[in-house]
Amino acid sequence: MRFPLSQLFSVATAVALLAGAVAVQALTALPPLWLTVALAIAGCIVALLRSRWRWLGWVLLGAAWTIWRADLALSARLPAALEGQDIVVTGAVLGLPHAQDDATRFDLVADTAEQDGIPAAVSGTLRLHWYASEKTVVPEIEPCSRWRLRARLKRPRGLIDPGAFDFERYALGEGITATGYVREDAVNRAIGTRMFCVEGLRQRISQGIAAALGPGPQSDVLRALAFGDQQAMDEHEWNVARATGIPHLIAISGLHIALFAGFGVLLVRLFWKLAPRLTLRWPAPLIEALASIAFALGYAAISGLGLPTRRALVMIGMLLAANLVRRARAPVHGLAFAVIVLLALDPLCVLSAGFWLSFVGVAWLMFCLGGRGERKNWWQEMVSAQGVASLGLLPLTIWFFGQSSLIGPLANLIAVPVVCFLILPFGVAGALLQLGLPALGMPLLALAGYAMRALWWLLERMADWPAALWYFPEPSAWAFALAMLGAAWLLLPRGMPARALGLVLFLPLLAPARHVPADGEFEALMLDVGQGLSVVVRTREHTLVYDAGARFPSGFDLGEAAVVPALHATGADRIDRLIVSHGDNDHAGGAAAVLAAFPRAAVSSGEPQRMHVPATQCLAGEAWNWNGVAFRIVHPHEPLSAKNNDRCCVLEVRTGDSALLLTGDITAAVEGEVAAALAPIAAHTLLQVPHHGSKTSSGAAFIAALQPDLALVSSGYRNHFNHPNPAVVARYRAAGVALVDTPHSGFADFRFTAGSAPRLIEQGRRDRHPYWRE
Repeated sequence: MRFPLSQLFSVATAVALLAGAVAVQALTALPPLWLTVALAIAGCIVALLRSRWRWLGWVLLGAAWTIWRADLALSARLPAALEGQDIVVTGAVLGLPHAQDDATRFDLVADTAEQDGIPAAVSGTLRLHWYASEKTVVPEIEPCSRWRLRARLKRPRGLIDPGAFDFERYALGEGITATGYVREDAVNRAIGTRMFCVEGLRQRISQGIAAALGPGPQSDVLRALAFGDQQAMDEHEWNVARATGIPHLIAISGLHIALFAGFGVLLVRLFWKLAPRLTLRWPAPLIEALASIAFALGYAAISGLGLPTRRALVMIGMLLAANLVRRARAPVHGLAFAVIVLLALDPLCVLSAGFWLSFVGVAWLMFCLGGRGERKNWWQEMVSAQGVASLGLLPLTIWFFGQSSLIGPLANLIAVPVVCFLILPFGVAGALLQLGLPALGMPLLALAGYAMRALWWLLERMADWPAALWYFPEPSAWAFALAMLGAAWLLLPRGMPARALGLVLFLPLLAPARHVPADGEFEALMLDVGQGLSVVVRTREHTLVYDAGARFPSGFDLGEAAVVPALHATGADRIDRLIVSHGDNDHAGGAAAVLAAFPRAAVSSGEPQRMHVPATQCLAGEAWNWNGVAFRIVHPHEPLSAKNNDRCCVLEVRTGDSALLLTGDITAAVEGEVAAALAPIAAHTLLQVPHHGSKTSSGAAFIAALQPDLALVSSGYRNHFNHPNPAVVARYRAAGVALVDTPHSGFADFRFTAGSAPRLIEQGRRDRHPYWRE
């Protein structure tokens, strides 16, 4: 049976393999090995048949290959029995470490591991933090350096909230098998450096740029967009990039690789002009192709070899090879070949947003601008390309990030030529030359820095324009599919009838796929913010946020990472009130980020003097009504003699005989007072367990007085406080009260109506359960 090689690498084959890989991502659990083997055998048989069903064979093969690789990746994760245990690991640092004020974060590829001298089943990439303290000074960690470390590890575990970043999916795609931190121990030491370390050169280049240009965007953004050191940018700089739609310039992608491949060709052609006789000895196309791929490979190596970079290298390599053998192929075949190669190497790349934005963006440009025979000026081509990319990628951008830059096309019209023809060439050349020839490199680097500073000044002004960045509710699958169809309809060639009707198919993206409470109803969404607390209460027209999670010295802010995305994802365009129970960081740390996103919210707290944002004093007796739902503060009372946890603002939200009680961190010392203030107690109460289930709270008398239907615990996975305390859990169970805790449920969404008990609508970790989530 003869199988044409051209069909193996055809567009149809690429689409079918991709469909199989994508179908696997909808599974809640991976099938057993025997079924995977059966799929592979069936796929091979059908793919080799000369029939119209050959495509189905490639779909089955793509699915079987993806299942097998996903199963291998999940099997490589840290065994559950080793979680929370001290393991001595030996390995090499991967990528560029990220040094912060309180810790250094780095990835370590484990070679060996042992526990009490016995080999331990730890392998793959470990994401570690080495924390500084009064007694501990974190040593400088160099790229490619080898270390022997005592670490406490856990399986990859992320926070599960609407609209939030899915770390567990990211960890699977990146091969991260465990996370943890380095323990203080005499065994911790560097044991050498891996040879042939390109990452060491990247760090030297990055440090050289920082030293030459000083702090600020002229250094930070240049290091990110020229050499892939994205950790150099701070949160403000990322916010500007997102608001102006230029993150694709910061992610090293096909644009960068093609630019440097073109520089290679230009350099060779300049050489031919200086020595034309050499073209008689060496074939010009061969030398130009070799120079092009050499420049592309060299730049890709010093910029990190990310997924878009690898895709661009495969495409450029295929097109150059086709040119050398004089078998010209359409660019779409290069794109298809790149898809097939990447899926063959790593089918889990479909988990990455970058994969889809990269390939779909190129496909749209080929479809809309390739081969139509229209001759345009360069500026017309650029305008057309920006319009096509912005419109074609809008559904994907909303699907993955829940936001889109409305000024992105305009900002890119300015930024793309400045970056491509000024900042990148002068920045890269200057940064490389300043390592060995600083007299030549420094002027070029300074010129790139001036251009970067000027461009960033303009982008910062544009980012402040009203509605520069637009947030969208979390879309449903059908709304996303309709929007993709609408984009295809709008981008059809001119002359096609009723193209404008494609805009109608974008409308479902504007409507949240969530229930809107009726009058007399409310919803309560307890967010998964780790060892902290945040609850969103929604009536028909109003939104209240109770607590905002923590902010850590590293800059990681749960208000920004969890609370604000959840509000946007659920369709909230404003919050009417922010209540911060008290001043502890795990409740108040994220308040500033929430207020930055929703600045019109009224703020009150049990400890306003400890807040980092202006707030009024929360006092018992305050009450209001929103859409038929009663809100009242039941603690603290004047005079304010209690301190810290017992100053918490306690809120009851009630409709009829159904109530939600938010208690913050109150202790047993004031629980009797709170219970008395609640009289008459609702027949059906949903209780937020005080102080994350600490043994200092949830007294038996308090539980007996409230008789809650259900109790909610917000705590961190394997937290070192041991919350919820086993004695407290036993106390609730003895009273017949079921518990829902965020480490096992993720976010928890409840609906309250006047005539019935609170109803659990959704638990993020249990109801949104792709195969990679535990």
